[in-house]
Amino acid sequence: MTSLTLDAAEKILDAAQQRAQAIGKAVSVAVVDAGGFPIAIRRPDGARPLTPDIARAKAYTAAIMQRPGTMLKKWQESQPVFFSQLSQLPGAAMPIMATEGSVTIKKDGEIIGGLGIAGGTAAEDQQIAEDVLKSLGYELEFAAWGVAGGGN
Repeated sequence: MTSLTLDAAEKILDAAQQRAQAIGKAVSVAVVDAGGFPIAIRRPDGARPLTPDIARAKAYTAAIMQRPGTMLKKWQESQPVFFSQLSQLPGAAMPIMATEGSVTIKKDGEIIGGLGIAGGTAAEDQQIAEDVLKSLGYELEFAAWGVAGGGN
């Protein structure tokens, strides 16, 4: 089993901050392990105060739901009561946020964590997350839920 190290998490944070600066945004970045536990969270100068918590919830969602937030949106829209109850479960450490900027970290076919970006527009948060993970060699493809042979 591959694990997400602090060194790897810090590389993700550094790359995300550089990408955000390149587009003129101050975004908070959170990286969690496969169980949704925080490895590293960074709020740069100029980022709004609530963005670290939002980034952490996005990362948590991507890790424990094992799919990027954008893949969860239609499910959330079709079953809003179910999704609202997920955050109320006794084991839920954070709210479930099916949204952009919530991306599952996958390496060699294995889900090893989650990345959350908060502080830009929804599209900017998503683009930063995807660009960073792709540039660092992480996988961005996930099988749709409920599809035969999807496995992941």
